[in-house]
Amino acid sequence: MKKSIPKRTKKQRAPTRLAREKILPLGTPNPIDVHVGSRVRLRRTLLGLSQEKLGETVNLTFQQIQKYERGANRIGSSRLYELGRILDVPVSFFFDDMPDDVQAFGGGRNRTRGMADQAQAAIEPDPLARRETLELVRAYYRITDEQVRKRLFELTKTLAKAEDGE
Repeated sequence: MKKSIPKRTKKQRAPTRLAREKILPLGTPNPIDVHVGSRVRLRRTLLGLSQEKLGETVNLTFQQIQKYERGANRIGSSRLYELGRILDVPVSFFFDDMPDDVQAFGGGRNRTRGMADQAQAAIEPDPLARRETLELVRAYYRITDEQVRKRLFELTKTLAKAEDGE
């Protein structure tokens, strides 16, 4: 006996393309994908891996790794699992430290009007994920003398205060 499939009501239909574009403009990366990509970049850089080397490990081009890291392409669950294994982190690592506004975005379907500025802010890269910052942290922890490291830390804080005009 053939089961009948209930028809969707108008409220249950998926958003049309026009409706999706109002939620998140066409070509704009999803803030969650951008966050996950930035965490891939963070971990890769902390391990000292190039995009090319990581790409070779997962059988992808460095361009594809770039797209993942920018959030331009979504990372599928099996690929995210594989990246976590290779980068020696749990899958949850890629979602850690997600800003509240990105969490509230929830994929875009429930986004209310007037939040374009917030969505754009979520897409802008975190200064802590910049290459310069990551290289500085890696170099800092390569200093084996704890006293030298502590003096460098204090010097850096002093210089930052001077820049702020304090």
